Amino acid sequence: MGNGMTIARRIAASRRAMPTAMSKIADVVTEHPAAPVELTITELADRAGTSPATVTRFCRALGFDGYTQFRVGVASEIGRGDANESWQADIGQEFGSQDEPGKVLQTLVALHVESLETTAARLDLDAVLRVADAIASSHHVDIYGVGGSGIIAREFQGRLYRIGVNAHSWSDVHEGLTSAVMQKSTSVAIGISSTGRTDETVQMLSQAGATGAFTVAITHDAESWLAGIADVSLATAEPSRYLRPDDLSVKHSQLLVLDLLYLLIAQQMFTEASTRLAASAMAVSAHRRPPRAVKNTPILEETR
Repeated sequence: MGNGMTIARRIAASRRAMPTAMSKIADVVTEHPAAPVELTITELADRAGTSPATVTRFCRALGFDGYTQFRVGVASEIGRGDANESWQADIGQEFGSQDEPGKVLQTLVALHVESLETTAARLDLDAVLRVADAIASSHHVDIYGVGGSGIIAREFQGRLYRIGVNAHSWSDVHEGLTSAVMQKSTSVAIGISSTGRTDETVQMLSQAGATGAFTVAITHDAESWLAGIADVSLATAEPSRYLRPDDLSVKHSQLLVLDLLYLLIAQQMFTEASTRLAASAMAVSAHRRPPRAVKNTPILEETR
């Protein structure tokens, strides 16, 4: 399918066989044909009320390898394949294609610092401490996240495990639901999603809450689905409108919240955490090379 067919016709031909989630994406693209050019995969998923993974499946159902190829196809059809417009859509409004490296660096630093400061200002420290207390005294911690948030979930799981917290991270919804259904009142479940609308993460956190786990949402949208089902919601900064993809700034906001949690948990588990950190450092020390010797540069005597 697709040879000689416009994207609109491909959507129409496939529409009847599409699942509900994919039909929502079809609705957005049909009503706003330029949306794929103007929006990242995450933004399109949010607008359609679905997930980036579903957007990818939608693109493949139309005969494209992925979202990038789909965007190129849309751009060429509507005559918006201009390189400058594509740059702004994919890279960001604050960055020029001819900017010097120093300017790119300064712009990035300013945007990331703004994101971190906004996150710090939005955080409710009493809520953060409540979550830290729950994790420190928990029997088990489940951490759910998909895509970029899944990477952050795995990072947090590794840190908690190293200081003695029985933690697991899940990105696959089937595996996550299997774990969530086995949680109980002594468990903590954390869902990470910048938008708070990622369906898989919402499902996993909801299931964990239904089994009695203390649930935590980490999201920038306090009114989102994820925040609505959580016992506690910790706020991050909204993605910068200047950065593409959005996760360039999202990850730093999420990591700030999790770094704070990690340190507060380690404080409460001071003796055990210190012992475990020392033991793990010793365990891998044999796999680290010693510092390289610095060669002394001979100083030539001044000749007279």
